[in-house]
Amino acid sequence: MHQPAIPPASAPTPHTEAALPRLYLPEEVAAVLGCSAWWVKDRARRRLIPFTRVGRAYRFSDDHLAEIICMHEERPARNPQRPSGMTASAPQPPARRQSEGPVTAVRLKARPPRRMLKSQYGTAA
Repeated sequence: MHQPAIPPASAPTPHTEAALPRLYLPEEVAAVLGCSAWWVKDRARRRLIPFTRVGRAYRFSDDHLAEIICMHEERPARNPQRPSGMTASAPQPPARRQSEGPVTAVRLKARPPRRMLKSQYGTAA
């Protein structure tokens, strides 16, 4: 007789619990990452983060969560070692150039509003 591929739910299988990974909802992943569930779903939809799709729903395993965290990790840039005689100073902003001679201000003139101009439709009867 042929055995079913998936054992019935009533049959206790201790190794099944350990073999199946826990799948997290986008809301649970968002809570761990400190972001919104919308962000998690949007990144999964655009295939920017790893996920498992169950039907139309996005689910995330522990490995997915660890990989997402590693993907978005940023490390400080390494600064080259400077000789001991040199001191580190902050870069100076460029000096403002003074223009030669006085600047004449151009006076702007306001245009009259359109409703004040002669109406093209005439007046109401």
